[in-house]
Amino acid sequence: MIRTARPADLDAIAALHARARATYYQGRIPEEEYGGAAELARTREGWSVAVARAAADGGVLCAEQDGELTGIAAFRTADGETTLTQLHVDPVHWRRGTGAALHAACVEAWRRAGVRRVRLEVYEHNLRAQAFYAAHGWLPARSGPRPGSHRTLWLTLEPAAPASGEWDAGPLG
Repeated sequence: MIRTARPADLDAIAALHARARATYYQGRIPEEEYGGAAELARTREGWSVAVARAAADGGVLCAEQDGELTGIAAFRTADGETTLTQLHVDPVHWRRGTGAALHAACVEAWRRAGVRRVRLEVYEHNLRAQAFYAAHGWLPARSGPRPGSHRTLWLTLEPAAPASGEWDAGPLG
C-alpha cells in the first residue's frame, strides 16, 4: 500500500533512510557522514520538514506492507522546478516492486499537478539506483555529471490520458 506519510512515521522513515544509505555509502565515505545517532537525528529533522510541507510544495509517500514501512519517496516543487529528493526501499524489501510502486505514485501525483519535467540527483556509485531510474525513463543531464559525487537525471512526463468517459473525440462522421 502506498500512502501519504504522517508525523508518526518519522522514526521509521529516518531508520529506513539510514539503512538504505548505508548500502551505497559504506566503504565509499566515512561512516559518520551517513550513520550514527547525530546523523540519524539530522535525517529525522529533514524528513520532519518534508512531511510538514504543504501539498502544493511537494509530498512524502510511504510504502507499507502488513503495517511495516518498506519504502519512502519525497519530492518538492520550488521555483517552478520539481525534484524527486528521495526514494529509498528498505534493503530487505528490494526486488519486490516497492520502488516501482513508489515511483508510479510519484509520477501520478506529478501528472495530477501538471508537472511536465522532474529532476533528481543520484549518488554516482549507486549503480543499482541509476539502473532503476533508467528503466523508468530517467535520462542523464545533457551537461554530463556535475562536479562532486552525484549525477543529475531528468524525467519528462507525458500528459495524463483522460479518464474513461472524459475523452472528447469531437464530432463523428
